[in-house]
Amino acid sequence: MEVNVYNIKGQETGRKIALNESIFGIEPNDHAIYLDVKQYMASQRQGTHKSKERSEISGSTRKLGRQKEGGGARRGDINSPVLVGGARVFGPKPRDYWFKLNKKVKVLARKSALSYKVQENAIIVIEDFSFDFPKTKDFVEIVKSLKVSDRKLLLVLPEANKNVYLSARNIERANVIIASALNTYKVLEADVLVITERSLKSINDVLIKKEA
Repeated sequence: MEVNVYNIKGQETGRKIALNESIFGIEPNDHAIYLDVKQYMASQRQGTHKSKERSEISGSTRKLGRQKEGGGARRGDINSPVLVGGARVFGPKPRDYWFKLNKKVKVLARKSALSYKVQENAIIVIEDFSFDFPKTKDFVEIVKSLKVSDRKLLLVLPEANKNVYLSARNIERANVIIASALNTYKVLEADVLVITERSLKSINDVLIKKEA
């Protein structure tokens, strides 16, 4: 499958580039996508939530009332969970939400996400470019030229480029990522992917290498 290559002015260059069918043309696996997105979101959680248990609350351990014939529940001391200001039963504790996911499943999920974008005609390939210095105005012009200013954009670069990153940082609907860090969540979150030519080669190298 081939797509047109555009320049940063949004004009067709007259060239086409082939998208690897084994990456951009597979039958998407929704369950693999679910697992990969679930792991990504789980790894973003700090897991520092904590509530105090009965033994951690400061208060007297004196029994407040008799065991029976009090007309209510047997509540023991003032730290009882049934009293206002008491402990919490089975409250949250600090924990790590990360879980293991096989590399082949993660690769399949990324391929599936990219294949979905191809089916939605949501991938634009542009020529490689760079900025001599950060300038948001120049990046906005590129977005307008590609006619994606009203959509959530993910720009995929072959390697880190500080000037491009800083130029896009203040644009609410734009994100920049390097090809080696491309993940399922970021792909699905974006309305359109703008990929440079060298980034396509990097994506091919990363996903095919990890699959082997």
